[in-house]
Amino acid sequence: MAQNRFQLDRQTKTRLEKPKRYNVIMHNDDVTTMDFVVHVLRVVFFKSPEAATQIMLDVHKAGSANVGVYPYDIAVSKVTKAMQLAKDEGFPLRLTIAPFEPEDLPF
Repeated sequence: MAQNRFQLDRQTKTRLEKPKRYNVIMHNDDVTTMDFVVHVLRVVFFKSPEAATQIMLDVHKAGSANVGVYPYDIAVSKVTKAMQLAKDEGFPLRLTIAPFEPEDLPF
């Protein structure tokens, strides 16, 4: 019985790189209620009640705030889900995605 033998002529190496990260920015408006913003931050972004409240206040006072840093696909998914929830409730909540820069770190 003949044996099938094969050799790998060359080896390929796959170099994995960390995915680029993106900031999700929430923008203030005069219509979306503070309670709804906290709800979105808790349901979509999995923030604690305290963190969600603080982010909501930052958005209210400064006009916008960073909600989190995510790989692009996750950032798009979260923004889409949050904006759909807002649309379903009749709120004009707006979130944007911006490239993450290392100098954005708070430390």
